[in-house]
Amino acid sequence: MLEKLLAIKARFEEVGQLIVQPDAMADMKLYSKLNKEYSDLDKIVKVYDEYQNVLDNIDSSKKMLKTEKDEEFREMAKMELDELTGREVELNEELKVLLIPKDPDDEKDVIMEIRAGAGGDEAGIFVGDLYRMYDRYIEGKGWKKELISLSEASSGGFKEIVFGVSGADVYGSLKFESGVHRVQRVPVTESQGRVHTSAVSVAVLPEVDDVDVDLDMKDVRRDTYRSSGAGGQHVNKTESAVRLTHLPTGIVVECQDGRSQHKNFDKALSVLRSRLYERELKAQQDEIAGHRKSLVGSGDRSDKIRTYNYPQGRVTDHRISYSVHNLPTVLDGQLEDFVENLRIAENAEKMKDGTE
Repeated sequence: MLEKLLAIKARFEEVGQLIVQPDAMADMKLYSKLNKEYSDLDKIVKVYDEYQNVLDNIDSSKKMLKTEKDEEFREMAKMELDELTGREVELNEELKVLLIPKDPDDEKDVIMEIRAGAGGDEAGIFVGDLYRMYDRYIEGKGWKKELISLSEASSGGFKEIVFGVSGADVYGSLKFESGVHRVQRVPVTESQGRVHTSAVSVAVLPEVDDVDVDLDMKDVRRDTYRSSGAGGQHVNKTESAVRLTHLPTGIVVECQDGRSQHKNFDKALSVLRSRLYERELKAQQDEIAGHRKSLVGSGDRSDKIRTYNYPQGRVTDHRISYSVHNLPTVLDGQLEDFVENLRIAENAEKMKDGTE
C-alpha cells in the first residue's frame, strides 16, 4: 500500500506542475481534467501525509520509551503511543477505502426511468410518489433535473416518467436506485381495508457521449408524432414528439416534453445511447462476474431492492437487510442514509475482491 501511496504523491506533485503550464491553461478541456485529477489526488495525499506523520511520531515515542529513564516522561510517551496507535489504525482503514478503484461512471450525469409494474392503478400512483421522492432528493443535493417524457395513467398515476439529472457525482449516488421498488399499502379504492403489494421498476442509466457507444444512425428509425398530455394547445397541433427505434436491438425511445422537435430528438438520442451503453456494460459485468453477482452494484432492473411498507411506516433495503421506520421522511427525499450504507457495502465488497 505504501508503494502505491508514494506513486500517488509523485503524480499529485506532477499534476500540480502541469496545471500551471501555459498549454494547460489555454486548453479548458485539459485544464478541467487536470484540475479534477489534482482535487481527487489531494484527498488521498492529505490523509497519507497525516498517516506518515503518525508513523514518524510512533517511532519517536518508541525510541523515548527505550532511552528515557524519567518515569513521568515514560508515562507521557506511553499515553501518546496508545493515542497514535489508535489513529494509525483509523488512517490505515481510511486509506484502504480511498484506494478502492472508483467506478468511472460515478461522476456522470444520469437518465432515470420510473415505470409502473404489477399492481394496476396503485403501481401507477406509486410511480408519481417515487418521482416526487427523487425530485426532492435531487433538489436537496443541488443537482439539476430535466423532464424527458411522461406518460399518464388512470387514477392520477403514471405509466412511465423519464428524466435527466446533472450535477456532481450523480451516478455515484443514484446508481443504487436501479431495480424493483415494492409498495405495500391500502389503496384508496380498497373498501375492505386490505393491504396490496405493487411494484415499480427504476432504471438509472449513466449519460454517455458519442465516443462511449458505437451507434450507427443507419440503424436508427426516426418517427415523429403529435404530443399528448400537458403542454397547452401547441403540443397537439405539431408533430414535435420523437420516437427512435434501434433496429438491431429493438430498443424504442420516445421524447415529447419539449416544443422543439430538434430538442426532443437530441434528448431521445441521449436516452438511446445510455440504454445501449447499459446493455454493453451489463454484458461486460456478467462476463467478468461470472461465478458471483455483485450484492449492491448490479443495477439489474429485475431485482427487488426495496420495500415501502405504509402500515408499519417502514422502508427496507433488501440488498443490505437495512430498515428504517421513517417512511414519510424517506418519501420526502431523505435518501442519504440508504446511499451511505449501500456505498459502505459496495466498498466492503470491492475490498474483499481485492484480497481474494
